[in-house]
Amino acid sequence: MTTSHAVIWLDHKEARVIAFDAEHATASSVKASTHPTRQHGSTVRTEHEYYGHICDALAGGRQVLVVGTHTAQDDFKHYVEKHRPETAKRVSGYETADYPTENQLVAQARQHFLAREGS
Repeated sequence: MTTSHAVIWLDHKEARVIAFDAEHATASSVKASTHPTRQHGSTVRTEHEYYGHICDALAGGRQVLVVGTHTAQDDFKHYVEKHRPETAKRVSGYETADYPTENQLVAQARQHFLAREGS
């Protein structure tokens, strides 16, 4: 199945990635590692690894809507702009939401992409 869009919901512990088209949706999840690296007692490498796995789940050239907590969105945006510019170019927008269901996420993303493609 070829899908043209994706929506990600993320916080600092888990991301749900849903690829969809007009008729189908396929969901996957990415969990953050709970083991920080020893390097200087920092969790930066662990966080970068988490965001890298999310970017890997977006392979396929889809346009992406990122939804989630405000701080997780900001951290993800900073990561993709600095480390994954090819992914950053495909991000269509960022929207804040607490904990929507998968159906709510897909409906929100469809509305977002329809508005962008209609203008």
